[in-house]
Amino acid sequence: MRKNEVLECLKTRRSIRAYDPDKVPSRELIAKVAEAGAYAPTGKGKQSPVIVAVTDKAVRDRLSKMNAEVLGSASDPFYGAPVVLVVLADKSRPTYLYDGALVMGNMLNAAHALGLGSCWIHRAKEVFDSPEGRQLLKEWGIEGDYEGIGHCILGYSLDGKEPAAAPRKPDYIHYV
Repeated sequence: MRKNEVLECLKTRRSIRAYDPDKVPSRELIAKVAEAGAYAPTGKGKQSPVIVAVTDKAVRDRLSKMNAEVLGSASDPFYGAPVVLVVLADKSRPTYLYDGALVMGNMLNAAHALGLGSCWIHRAKEVFDSPEGRQLLKEWGIEGDYEGIGHCILGYSLDGKEPAAAPRKPDYIHYV
C-alpha cells in the first residue's frame, strides 16, 4: 500500500453500526486485524495490552448482554457484529490506557483497510471490573491487573455502505 493510500484509508474509515450477523469474517482477516493491534506503539515498548478475539457466538452474546447491562439497555450494543476483539491492558504500566487506545486505533484502521466494518464500543472497563468479567478473564487464562480498554467489533456492514465523513471543524489544527 502506498503512503497516500494509507492516508486515504485513515480519512475514509467510519464506525459501522449495523452488521450482517450471519456474515462472519474469516479467521485470516480477524488475525490480520489483531496483528495490526499487536504492532501498535506502546510505552517503552512494554506491550501492556492483550487482545482477546471472540468468535464464539455464545461468548459474544454474553459480552453483549454484560455491556448492555452497564448501559442500562436490553439492546445489542455490538450492533449485530459477529466478532469482538476485546482489548485489555496491564494497569501496572503507567501508559496502559494510551497503549490500549493505540491498539484499538490500529485495529479499527486495519479493519477498514481489509474491507471490514468496525466500531469502538466502550464500557469494557465496567464489564471486566465486574465479578462476571473477572471470571471470564480467569476462564480465558488472563492473570494480572488488567483493565478493559474497549471492544473492537468486526463484521460486514448490513447494507454494504459506509457513512460519509462529517466535515472537520475549522480549528482542529493549530500551527505555532
